[in-house]
Amino acid sequence: MQRIATLLTVLAAILIINGCGSSSTEFECAAFLAEEGSMIQIDVDMTEGSDYGRELLSQYTSFELTTDLSVLSENECRMLPHLFAAGDQMESIFWKQAYGDRDALLASIDDPALREYAKINYGPWDRIGGNAPFIDGVGDKPAGANMYPRDMTREEFEAAAAADPTLADLYTVVVRDADETLKAIPYHEAFAEEMQRASEELLAAAEYADDPGLKEYLTLRAEALLTSDYQASDMAWMDMKNNRIEVVVGPIETYEDALFGYKAAAETFVLVKDMSWSERLSRYAQLLPALQEGLPVPDEYKQETPGTDSDLNAYDAIYYAGDTNAGSKTIAINLPNDEEVQLAKGTRRLQLKNSMQAKFDKILVPISEVLIAEDQREFITFDAFFGNTMFHEVAHGLGIKNTLDGSNTVRGALKEHASALEEGKADILGLYMVSELMDSGELEGDIRDNMVTFLAGIFRSVRFGASSAHGRANMIRFNYFLEMGAFTRDEATGTYSADYDKMIEAMNALTEKILRFQGDGDYEGVAAFVEEYARVPQQLQTDLDRLADAGIPVDIVFEQGLAVVGR
Repeated sequence: MQRIATLLTVLAAILIINGCGSSSTEFECAAFLAEEGSMIQIDVDMTEGSDYGRELLSQYTSFELTTDLSVLSENECRMLPHLFAAGDQMESIFWKQAYGDRDALLASIDDPALREYAKINYGPWDRIGGNAPFIDGVGDKPAGANMYPRDMTREEFEAAAAADPTLADLYTVVVRDADETLKAIPYHEAFAEEMQRASEELLAAAEYADDPGLKEYLTLRAEALLTSDYQASDMAWMDMKNNRIEVVVGPIETYEDALFGYKAAAETFVLVKDMSWSERLSRYAQLLPALQEGLPVPDEYKQETPGTDSDLNAYDAIYYAGDTNAGSKTIAINLPNDEEVQLAKGTRRLQLKNSMQAKFDKILVPISEVLIAEDQREFITFDAFFGNTMFHEVAHGLGIKNTLDGSNTVRGALKEHASALEEGKADILGLYMVSELMDSGELEGDIRDNMVTFLAGIFRSVRFGASSAHGRANMIRFNYFLEMGAFTRDEATGTYSADYDKMIEAMNALTEKILRFQGDGDYEGVAAFVEEYARVPQQLQTDLDRLADAGIPVDIVFEQGLAVVGR
């Protein structure tokens, strides 16, 4: 009897805890998120504003960042408001790094269309238009953005950095002290309020993290924001394997610093892993060591062994903030950038499937109908676009991270040209990987799909201009391949055709040239190479103008936020 009484007591307790469970409703993630936050939207189709402003906005098309919330647990759903809030702080920091006072700039712009365009560009300079100013009187964009004094010269900085290396640190802002000398302020001090708030939000999110790896990463990242010491959290990020919610947050890439490429800019991604796609992709990262051995360069330029702890996954992006949301939008990620972490653990490659699909449908396919020869258009496929983009990110793990003489990292030796050359390397080695994996039977498909889609992808990418690292890499690729006859242009139709054999030759030749530049740390050689090849030929510009005349957008902007995710 005692046992029966005990069971009845337990049953009653369960019913009380469940609140008369039979009438309770299942947790609704979309409704919860809609109550927690609002939608962030930029109006690219506005009818107000000047013709000039509306013409600039027409270069973009909007896309909603959504995902299937039914795959998330209640705790995973409850993490999202905190992760978005941390991202909002990175958004604030990036505005300061890229321009300065966001509110003052927007308040000064009377034209509503140009005001919207300033939001896309995080300032008054057109990121897909060579960083040309689109607001009268603002002048040229400083090469170092707002991360160095505007009156500082390169020579002044280099002399000061020789005495104080912290001036060249990834996580410092350079300012003038009271005596006009250059001084480095760590990010956690320069952006103390934002870093503190972001740290608190990450810790709040960590309370809901069921996955131990994610909890560890969020906790260490929260600490890193307050110390500017990110390596431990980068290592923890690499150790995560089973988390469905993904977040990249903090100062990450150095593209915004076009002066030296030293300063990391603040950004955030919040992502939801697509488990089925990720399972398909996971095995490719393990093939890096063998692919490294087969690179078409002398042995000394491939002596480093890529980390084998890398992983490769597909995601739906649900939030972009800061650097990654500025101008043209990222569709794949390869991190961390810390060379020591890369050599110890490799990198993680994150393919943003929904953003990628948007660019393919809204931009790449329409471009191919204008600029690709009719008999090759059948080879434009999303699988090839996805594969080329994915292997671009994987290819960052190939090659060399330190100069052959051991005196510096490649990034340190090549300075402001390092990012452009690294992106160019990944473009070419991504195609190399596809070719090698198909030849070995590790990857199914038709190489013609990848080559023609690769060619169409060049036209999509070069429309971003040659002002960014990615833009310069795209122009180098286009001009070098054209010079080697990897594709030809039909004067009668104004369309381009890929020559498959010559594309392989051009791929191998450009691979060797780039890896030699990197291994030798040849700053002067790279500078001359970029000067020669990172330019937009007149014929290409004429063809790109045809795309604009056809009304094909250059890139996408996002409708995003907690109220959008579950639509």
